Amino acid sequence: MRRVLVSIAAALALLAPVFVAAGASAQMREFTGRVDKISKSEMIVDNRMGDKVKFEKLDSTTVEGEKKDWKNVKKNDWVTVQWKMIDKPRKAYKVTVLPPKKEEGEEVE
Repeated sequence: MRRVLVSIAAALALLAPVFVAAGASAQMREFTGRVDKISKSEMIVDNRMGDKVKFEKLDSTTVEGEKKDWKNVKKNDWVTVQWKMIDKPRKAYKVTVLPPKKEEGEEVE
């Protein structure tokens, strides 16, 4: 019986790095663009290059930058959203609200 327990413990010790590495491989990604739509539970961000991506709000989603709360983020705000590549659907872990950008080609007087 003792040999079986020692064998199981040794097998778990050998497999532990594999499980730790799997969790670490969930790399954070960033997506920057203008808020196209926002509700209490999700946000659609348009990067103006043909990509529109939907992110779900989590209870732990943090908002930083120009605004500090999800409910203060509005359509047309520029944001950078951090999400994990493995998330299906995408979940917003951190939203950074950026200062307003000027449109390219806008005339200045």
